[in-house]
Amino acid sequence: MTTPIGVWTELVGQEPAVETLSSAAAAAAKIVAGEAVAPAAMTHAWLLTGPPGSGRSVAARTFAAALQCSTGTGCGACPGCHTTMAGTHADVRLVAPEGLSISVAEMRALVQAAARRPTTGEWQVVIIEDADRLTEGASNALLKAVEEPPARTVFLLCAPSDHPEDVSVTIRSRCRLVPLRTPPAEAIAQVLISRDGIDPERANWAASVCNGHVGRARRLATDEAARQRRATVLRIPLGLRRPDDVFTSADQLISAAEADAGEESKGRDEQERSELRTAMGGDGTGKGVAGAKRAAEAAVKQLEKRQKSRATRTQRDTLDLALVDLAGFYRDVLVTTTRSGATLTHPDHAEQINSAAATWSPESTLRRLEAVLECREAIGLNVKPRIAVEAMVTTLRQG
Repeated sequence: MTTPIGVWTELVGQEPAVETLSSAAAAAAKIVAGEAVAPAAMTHAWLLTGPPGSGRSVAARTFAAALQCSTGTGCGACPGCHTTMAGTHADVRLVAPEGLSISVAEMRALVQAAARRPTTGEWQVVIIEDADRLTEGASNALLKAVEEPPARTVFLLCAPSDHPEDVSVTIRSRCRLVPLRTPPAEAIAQVLISRDGIDPERANWAASVCNGHVGRARRLATDEAARQRRATVLRIPLGLRRPDDVFTSADQLISAAEADAGEESKGRDEQERSELRTAMGGDGTGKGVAGAKRAAEAAVKQLEKRQKSRATRTQRDTLDLALVDLAGFYRDVLVTTTRSGATLTHPDHAEQINSAAATWSPESTLRRLEAVLECREAIGLNVKPRIAVEAMVTTLRQG
């Protein structure tokens, strides 16, 4: 298996996927040149699946860059590669849901744009992040395009591998599947050191506790607040001594998620509002601007509605990450109790894990783990996060 080069180095620990996608990109270059290729060498619809942090959207973006590459290899040096990786290529469209779903109106507009011929590149490429969030109407709109695609249009769908059924079976059946795996800790640490210039000791620590999530490893290595939030979450299992600890711990989890979402959204939201007002003349003065101001304010209200939906999604994603950390703790307790020899999710908390393993029965540990997983499922079904978290923490204390 060859070592990834060019844009493919962005994909950490995904050599099998790189081999599949780079071969398809080479076939696509031959199609553009008018050469014959095997029917299965390149297709118009792809489904990239993998666990959180495996790099689904990164894989889609690097594949798109290789399709627009002047050499067909994803060299990383040509304008096609540069503009695609920077998100400015005119023929590469990215759909990332701002809220909890992708609407039918958004998908219809995208399909209509994708039907046009490429303008500066060789392919029209549509990347749909979180394709599992397509509404039924949006799925139907996309299905029509996937069933009868334009000659030079490629659809790249990304979805988590733990819920592949969330992408409609009719769409899945028309896509070529590329599964991504959880990257090994060694590969994550190496990219943090070589690409991000992070101290080797901290890089190795972050890689060992990120649960295979490359973005999480980078954040833990560079953000003290992220490290503090993780430490707060992992103090919960052994900190539930009194009844009122249930509400204190639940509040900590919810507050941390809200703070994280607010921190991520604050600067971005204000910049978007300012840019929208300026673009619509809402900040103008003098005669004849009253209509522009009213239109700008109406547009800002619509923008704020979308921003609120995006903040809700960010909060839920952040809370889910905390719940994954919590589930990892109970999983580590079971690993220690059963002496299975499996690698710990939280090796830096081995002392606390050993203490819990010596105190809890395997049955009570399993009940606690199931409570965390049920909480994740409940929030995914739109149960109010505080209600779901308080019910979970009650079970965590009782065991």
